[in-house]
Amino acid sequence: MGETAAPARREGIPLGRIAGIPVILAYSWFLIAAFTVVVYGPVLQQRNPALGATAYTVAFAYALLLLISVLVHELAHALTAKIYGWPTQKIVLNLWGGHTQFENFTATPGRSVLVALAGPAANFALAGGAWLVLSAANLGTVAELLTNIFMWANFVIGVFNVLPGLPLDGGRVVESAVWKATGSQAKGTVAAGWAGRIIVVGLGFWFIARPLLAGEPPEFSLLMITILVGGFLWMGASASIQQGTMRGRLHLVSAATLSRPAVGIPATATVADIQRLAPAGIPAVVVCGPDGRPQGVVDASAVAAVPPHAAASTPATAVSYALGAGAYVPEWSKGQELIQYLGQLEGQEYAVIDHHGAVTGLLAQEVVVAAITGKSVRPNRYPQRQNR
Repeated sequence: MGETAAPARREGIPLGRIAGIPVILAYSWFLIAAFTVVVYGPVLQQRNPALGATAYTVAFAYALLLLISVLVHELAHALTAKIYGWPTQKIVLNLWGGHTQFENFTATPGRSVLVALAGPAANFALAGGAWLVLSAANLGTVAELLTNIFMWANFVIGVFNVLPGLPLDGGRVVESAVWKATGSQAKGTVAAGWAGRIIVVGLGFWFIARPLLAGEPPEFSLLMITILVGGFLWMGASASIQQGTMRGRLHLVSAATLSRPAVGIPATATVADIQRLAPAGIPAVVVCGPDGRPQGVVDASAVAAVPPHAAASTPATAVSYALGAGAYVPEWSKGQELIQYLGQLEGQEYAVIDHHGAVTGLLAQEVVVAAITGKSVRPNRYPQRQNR
């Protein structure tokens, strides 16, 4: 419990668990709450003079109602995902609304759409419930005002989130459609990300450019909201495009093909033993402990600095640097499996071993990142090898 609680406190305030799912209120939420009070408070006061200073309290209540609406939205995602056995790590409520963070799971286009649309559906249900309350009951001024706000807020949240572009929930529909048509989730994610960017351009035109072209400056609060929301959507769409592009390159990530050839030697070996390997053209030498597990990598420059007369008496451990704990991977590891495994290891280099536990290569984190991102690695530093 102690290990999982610490990150939650740094990220925000733990609100407890709902259906076993941790809910965290990020510190950034207080910024949007303050923005709502400062911007919406005077509007309420102007439209309802009888409220007086209470208008700011009502504005804060509006922020809380928005928080509840977002929480219900995210819970709908999480609980629908739970039906399919997708484990939910946490729900975070923040400046941009909120997000549900899932652990690793296997998705399908159909299930992805259902989980995504469960959020907007929950908001439409809340809006419908608020409409029934307004229709059936005679509420007081403040209660009626807040219920009306709650109704329209959920309606807008629902409509906004079904727009067809990532990071909005409707973007999952685009992603799943392209995924189903092409068989590639990566292509679907990229397409939905570009759709998200188009939505940002459309919002910018409608709420900013259109009034300006008509000779009317946009309302300040609407301008700020459009800039904030548009910026958030653009960043999310760009992240989706990057994520999809990287996912599309996962097939290039393989421990066998990305590692440079290496050989393992026991920790009892000497520099003289290492020098005898040089004529064989072995570019990397890994030092293995008494249990046969890789524990270090020989530094070629350190070997070169050893005087010839001391080569036979200098241990290999004296000219090597340590690998991270457990920093070795099976040579058949590839794709997402390899990425997830490396994410749990320390250091920037990993020994590659075969089915018998013998060292066959040395894998550099830099090469793996280059394979995923498509960026080049410094030439001749980590030469790749061919599959055996």
